[in-house]
Amino acid sequence: MAAQLSQNMLLAVPLAPLVGAVVAGFFGKAIGRAGAHTVTILGVLIAFVISAMTLIDVIHGARFSGTIYEWMVLGGLKMEVGFLVDGLTAMMMVVVTFVSLMVHVYTIGYMEEDPGYQRFFSYISLFTFSMLMLVMSNNFLQLFFGWEAVGLVSYLLIGFWFKKPTAIFANMKAFLVNRVGDFGFILGIGLIVTYAGTLSYGETFAKAEELAKLQFPGTEWMLITVTCICLFIGAMGKSAQFPLHVWLPDSMEGPTPISALIHAATMVTAGIFMVARMSPLFELSDTALNFILVIGSITALFMGFLGIIQNDIKRVVAYSTLSQLGYMTVALGASAYSVAVFHLMTHAFFKALLFLGAGSVIIGMHHDQDIRNMGGLRKYMPITWITSLLGSLALIGTPFFSGFYSKDSIIEAVHASHLPAAGWAYFAVVVGVFVTAFYSFRMYFLVFHGHENFHHKPFPGEHDHHDDHDDGHGHAHTPHESPAVVWLPLVLLAIPSVIVGYLTIGPMLHGDFFKDAIFVHGEHHHAMKELAAEFHGAAAMAIHGLSTLPFWLALGGVVVAWLFYLKAPSIPKAIGNALSPVVKVLENKYFLDWFNEHVIAAGTRLLGRGLWKGGDGLLIDGLLVNGSARLVGLIASVSRLVQTGHVYWYALVMLLGVFGLLTWQLWPTLSGLAGR
Repeated sequence: MAAQLSQNMLLAVPLAPLVGAVVAGFFGKAIGRAGAHTVTILGVLIAFVISAMTLIDVIHGARFSGTIYEWMVLGGLKMEVGFLVDGLTAMMMVVVTFVSLMVHVYTIGYMEEDPGYQRFFSYISLFTFSMLMLVMSNNFLQLFFGWEAVGLVSYLLIGFWFKKPTAIFANMKAFLVNRVGDFGFILGIGLIVTYAGTLSYGETFAKAEELAKLQFPGTEWMLITVTCICLFIGAMGKSAQFPLHVWLPDSMEGPTPISALIHAATMVTAGIFMVARMSPLFELSDTALNFILVIGSITALFMGFLGIIQNDIKRVVAYSTLSQLGYMTVALGASAYSVAVFHLMTHAFFKALLFLGAGSVIIGMHHDQDIRNMGGLRKYMPITWITSLLGSLALIGTPFFSGFYSKDSIIEAVHASHLPAAGWAYFAVVVGVFVTAFYSFRMYFLVFHGHENFHHKPFPGEHDHHDDHDDGHGHAHTPHESPAVVWLPLVLLAIPSVIVGYLTIGPMLHGDFFKDAIFVHGEHHHAMKELAAEFHGAAAMAIHGLSTLPFWLALGGVVVAWLFYLKAPSIPKAIGNALSPVVKVLENKYFLDWFNEHVIAAGTRLLGRGLWKGGDGLLIDGLLVNGSARLVGLIASVSRLVQTGHVYWYALVMLLGVFGLLTWQLWPTLSGLAGR
C-alpha cells in the first residue's frame, strides 16, 4: 500500500525557510551572525529532510493534491493555497532544498566579512521559500505568487550591495525585463481563467480538449496557441530566453552564492518547470512548440558564442547557464518534457558546483575575477581544482557523468522530433556541444593550468593595489585553498554531478516516475517513444556515447581550448584580430543592450514624456483639473455681478422675475388676442 503524504509535513517544507528568513531579517542584530546562519540553515535543512522523505514516498506511489487554505470565492472562481505533489514536484523540492542548503553553508565562509551578513541569509532563505511555493502549487494563483516572489527577492539579492552603481543598474534591469515576460504570463493565466473558468491545474487540464477547439476572438489563431505562447513569454523572462535573456549576465553583480542559487536551482528553472507542468496544454499546439524550439535553439547556440570571449570567471559560467537553459527549452519544444526537467536536475548540481567553485577561486584570488590574471591554481587550490574539473566534465557531456545523460537525451529527442523547426534546432544543439566544451575548458585551463599570472596581473582591476605588507614578490596575492565551510559544499555537489544521471535516467525518462505529472500526445509527438526504443541501460548508453558525434565535438572543443590557451596562445589572438568585426559584435552582446537602451528605453522615455506633458499636463491637469476650476471661477465671477447684497436690488430682480414669468404664461393668450 502506498504511503500517504501528510499535509502538515508538506506545509513545513516552505514554512521552515520562511521562519528562518523572518527571524534572521527582523531579529538579525539580536541573534548575531551565528544565530542568523544557524536559524536559516536549520530551516532549509528541515525542508530538505522532509523533501527527501517525500520523494521516497512518491517513488513508492504516494501523491497529494488538495487545498491548504481557501482565500476567497468569486462566483465559481476559487482562490486558494494548495499543494500538488507528484514526481515532478518531489524532484524539484529535493533539488531546490539541497542546492539551497549547500549555498547557505557556503555563504558562511564567502560572506563572513560582509556587513550585511544577516540580511543576506534572510534573503536567500526567503528566496527558497518563494521557489518552494512555486513548485508545490496546484493552481495558477499560487504559481503566480511564487513567480513574482522569486522575482522580487532576486531584485533584492542582485542589488544586495546597494551602494554599488552597477549592482543597482543590474537589479533594476532584471526587474524590468522580467516584468515584460510576466505581462505575457498573466495574459496567459487570464485567458485560462476566462475560457476555462478556473485557476486549478486539474480542472484546466480536464478542459484542455475543449479549449483546443476554440479560436481566439477576432483572429484565425487557435485560443490554445495564443494561451501557450503567452505562458511561454513568461518563461522567456524567468528562464532568460532570447531576447529576454539580457538581465541574467548582469545579475553577476550580486554575491556569488546568490549567483549559484539563481542560476542553478531556482529562478531560471521556474520557466522550464512551468512549461513541463503545463504539458497537457502545450501538447495541443504545434505552433507553440515550434516557437519554443526556435527560441530555445537560438539561446543555446548564440549565448554559447558569447561565453567564448568573456574574461570574468562568473560571466563565463553565466553564459553557460543561458546556453544550457536553451537546451532545456529545446527539449520542451520537442515534447521531451521529462528530458528537459531531467537536464534541469543534473544542471542544477553541476552548475551550482561551478558557480561555487568560481566563488572559491575568487576568494583565493583576493576577489580578482579576471581569468587572465590566474593560471596554475591547481597546486594552490587542489579541492577547488578537482571539483571544478568534475563540474566542467559534467557540463560538456562527458560519458558517464550526469550531464552526458541529460544533454545527449536532448540532442536525440530533437533529432527524433518531426516538427518543422527541429532541423534548425538539431543543428544548434550539436554545434553548441563544441562551443560549450571550448569556452568551459578555456576557462578551466586559464584558471588552473599554465603560467601563474597572479604574481604580476597583466590585467589589473580597478580595486587592485599592493597591500602594505606586500614584499614586492606577490606574496600578498598568493592564492590559497578556501576554508572547509566553502569547499565542503563543492565536494557534496560534485557527487551528484557525477552519478545522479546514471542512477536516475531509467526511471525519470523511460519509467513511470513522471507518469501522472507530464503528458505527451504520443500519436503526434514521437520523440520519447524513439528514445525509449533506443535505450538499453545507462552503462550501454554511455559506452555508445563514446562513438557519437557529440562526444567527438566535445573532445574537439577541449583539445582546441588546450591548444589555443596553453600551447599556442598566439593563435586565438591572431584569429581575434582577423575577425575583429565578429569579436566586436560578441563583445557588445549582439548590441541587444544598446538596442534596448537607445531604442526601446529611449522610445519608452519619449512616450512617457509625451504622456506626461500631453496627457497628464495638458489634458488631465490643464483641461480637466485646472479647466474645471477656471470654469467654476468664471461662473462665480458672473454670479458676483448679481449678488450685490442690497435689498432693493434683490426686490427689483424679484419683480423682473415675476414680470417675466407672467409674460411667459400670458404670451399665448396675448398672441391670440392680437391675431383677432
